Amino acid sequence: MDKPFMEVILDFLGDSGFAQITWQQGIMIGIACFLIYLAIKKEYEPLLLLPIAFGMLLANLPLSGLWDPPTGTYGTSDFQPGGLLYYLYMGVKLGIYPPLIFLGIGTMTDFGPLIANPKSLLLGAAAQLGIFIAFILALLFGFSPEAAASIGIIGGADGPTAIFVTTKLAPQYLGPIAVAAYSYMALIPIIQPPIMRAFTTKEERQIVMEQLRPVSKLEKIIFPIAVATLSSLLVPSAAPLLGMLMLGNLFRESLVVDRLSKTAQNELMNIITIFLGVTVGATATAEAFLSPDTLKIIALGLIAFSFGTLGGVLFGKLMCKLTGGKVNPLIGSAGVSAVPMAARVSQVVGQQENPGNFLLMHAMGPNVAGVIGSAVAAGVLLSLFG
Repeated sequence: MDKPFMEVILDFLGDSGFAQITWQQGIMIGIACFLIYLAIKKEYEPLLLLPIAFGMLLANLPLSGLWDPPTGTYGTSDFQPGGLLYYLYMGVKLGIYPPLIFLGIGTMTDFGPLIANPKSLLLGAAAQLGIFIAFILALLFGFSPEAAASIGIIGGADGPTAIFVTTKLAPQYLGPIAVAAYSYMALIPIIQPPIMRAFTTKEERQIVMEQLRPVSKLEKIIFPIAVATLSSLLVPSAAPLLGMLMLGNLFRESLVVDRLSKTAQNELMNIITIFLGVTVGATATAEAFLSPDTLKIIALGLIAFSFGTLGGVLFGKLMCKLTGGKVNPLIGSAGVSAVPMAARVSQVVGQQENPGNFLLMHAMGPNVAGVIGSAVAAGVLLSLFG
């Protein structure tokens, strides 16, 4: 006997996701929509925030099967393949996507300002202060050393590095840590200027720096080879990140593999960004994200980022004193590795104090040094706790 029409409709709705959704999933869907709004309307790191937010949305839709692992034996009738996100996530779990992102970053990065002013490497190192401050605080908050190391790396302001470390040390916190890392990277123009102004004087912010010396092609070719070799020998755990970063830069500077360079910085970079963003966002399920630990991670991430900025600025002040006022401390804030946004913030704040001041190229030195510094810090943490 045929069922009444209304009963058919009710059965259909009962088997749909509407009947299975929980209030926690509803909250996560709301957070995902808010992040999508920030990415589209406010343009906060949209290339990463948009796929991360949409991955979060997909992961919290019940019955979608996107995260389901495969079941049965392959090649038999009872085999059922896993969901799309399950397979795409293997690139994160196995540590493939972050080094490939670094390959693309390397092809887009000019290390000339760092080579021209090697002292700026110290500013990049000083800006890693936030990593170790947050690490210590996370231990005091009750996190394990592995989780504390993953939380601390947020202070490097380097999303791929944070993901790389977290997947190896504390994968259960990947969602909150990734969202915190990329959110604070997007908020650099809001977070950094108050710290920069609070710890520098008007006279310091007005300092005009001398033009950097020209860098030869030979120097630019030797640099990635030397850095990849020395850093991998010193901190082997950092080799996947720094090795790919320097390979990409060698593609750029050699001028003989233009096709490879363009592919790495365009097609490959875009594809990996999509896969990385969606799968990392999809780890932010209601069960993993809505917990007291998430609030602690977000707070510690802000502390890490703030102390990273502060460390760079204070070391910039020290260099200013030691050089007799030749270094503008504002470039120290660019020591966090958010390239090139942090360098642009140094430029903007400097020009607000002195319209004739051009700090961008000077700030790019510590900015790219911060990329190296955060990768080395990640390698140290992996060596200690991996």
